[in-house]
Amino acid sequence: MSAAAQLVRQIRSTNLVFWRNPASAFFTFVFPLMFLVIFTTLFGNAETEIPGIEGTISTSTFYVASMATFAVISACYTNIGISIVFSREAGILKRTRGTPLPAWIYLSGRVAHATFVAFLLVVITVAFGALVYEAEIPTGATLFRFVVTMLVGAASFSALALALTAAIPNGDAAPPIVNASILPLLFLSDVFIPLGPDPAAWVDVVGKVFPVRHFTLSMQAAFLGTPFEWTDVLIVAAWGVGGLVLAARFFTWEPRR
Repeated sequence: MSAAAQLVRQIRSTNLVFWRNPASAFFTFVFPLMFLVIFTTLFGNAETEIPGIEGTISTSTFYVASMATFAVISACYTNIGISIVFSREAGILKRTRGTPLPAWIYLSGRVAHATFVAFLLVVITVAFGALVYEAEIPTGATLFRFVVTMLVGAASFSALALALTAAIPNGDAAPPIVNASILPLLFLSDVFIPLGPDPAAWVDVVGKVFPVRHFTLSMQAAFLGTPFEWTDVLIVAAWGVGGLVLAARFFTWEPRR
């Protein structure tokens, strides 16, 4: 069997396992929409000042863009980081490593499936925003940049999640460590709370160091009309390459007991 056929079968297998856990699948898809509704309800639909453009943007439009960003990070960083550790500690990775299936195909199947889930989440979030909040859907060149940004972000955050698993000692520690590594950055990167045109200096510095802010800016550009910079996409990609290098060096298939 060719490598391509093996990869397709692995993606299909991972997809079946995902949908056989309906509770996990349900909350994976509900969280971005839930946060979108909660934030727009709490903060209303007032006009918000956005750095880089003249005038203001409605709060709902801001959160449609932000929750699309959150959806990709949730599917490709949070879910992969936690599920891989659970699989490792349950001995699934060890048993898989002992089969003829190449390691790269197994992990690529997990990443490809997470990217597929992220794509579905983004489509659902954007469609919900367009129907309920009349948010504009990206088209033309803007849509192309949006899709490229999403794919680069999905690959990069998946690689970072695989790298992070090496630092997680057991399954019980996986959710708190993964969430602790990403939630503060979501607040400091214009995802959950609009930072406004003049954020605190330390917030601006921290946000620019890590990839979440750059990914957020690139995703938001499609909805908010803010300037799109390929530099932001390249920074996200660079973090992904770094994560891939660390994962290749430190990723383990053996349970830590």
